Amino acid sequence: MEENLNNSIDPPGWLEISIDVDPSARDACSAFLMDMGCDGVVSEDFEKGLMKAYLPEEASIDEVREKLGSFLNNLADFFPEIPAPETTFTVIKNQDWSTAWRSFFYLEKITDKLMILPAWESMPEPAESHVIRIDPGTAFGTGKHETTRMCLRALEKHGKTGTWSMLDVGTGSGILSIYGAMLGAERITAIDNDPEAVRWAKRNIDLNELPVKIELSTTPLEDVSGTYDVIAANIILNTILELSPLFPNLLAPEGLLILSGILGDQTVKLEEKLQELGLVKTNITYMGEWACVTAKQQEKAYSPNSLAP
Repeated sequence: MEENLNNSIDPPGWLEISIDVDPSARDACSAFLMDMGCDGVVSEDFEKGLMKAYLPEEASIDEVREKLGSFLNNLADFFPEIPAPETTFTVIKNQDWSTAWRSFFYLEKITDKLMILPAWESMPEPAESHVIRIDPGTAFGTGKHETTRMCLRALEKHGKTGTWSMLDVGTGSGILSIYGAMLGAERITAIDNDPEAVRWAKRNIDLNELPVKIELSTTPLEDVSGTYDVIAANIILNTILELSPLFPNLLAPEGLLILSGILGDQTVKLEEKLQELGLVKTNITYMGEWACVTAKQQEKAYSPNSLAP
């Protein structure tokens, strides 16, 4: 473990924790850092493993080092094939770290029809595609993560025509709902159980001056009523499996279900669950370690007896 502690800087300041870890274990490390009290985690490149998080300088360096070291040692039990992560601790001068991470987020082309633009940057001229302005805050969904990219592409590829509706489960930054509105959805419901995510999603929705109103709330999925032509859920597998029995009744007869937040080797388990619920896989795409599954209602076989009184 490498240490670079600059004790010459007068407090208050920040303890910067840098971890260079294989991308497959990045989400696990991110969750652990958040549990330690870091208000956010930033990654310089989502195809590489370098990530940084910040704690107030008054946090005990020895305690942080001990807890993180223990976690990374145990990480080898779950990811035995990855190299040992490298960590660096640096005390930096007092600054607003929540704006310092902005250097990692920049204008990016997701598809030929979509670009993601940080809220603090000027609109490109001329804009020849859809442009989503995003200020992610602490919410998930900048368009950089593979799962978000695949969901955006699935929305675009399977875009509906005419009047259609969308349900965004675990909306995070609101990015999927925003693109749904740009693609023509006329009724959008976006839910997240994290009030902070809902607050940031509202900010992003307002930034984009959308043609339709997005109904945004912390309403649990079991309390959502009606049916939707598109349901998107970019959340972890266990949560998808827990919520999946609710999808068939919420999905319109010709509707599309977009699921991500799942690892490539978890797709078989998900397909089995979907089949149990009368949902059939229509496509699977992969990006890095991650997968995106689309599904629809299974067509019922025609039977003359079904018409009998």
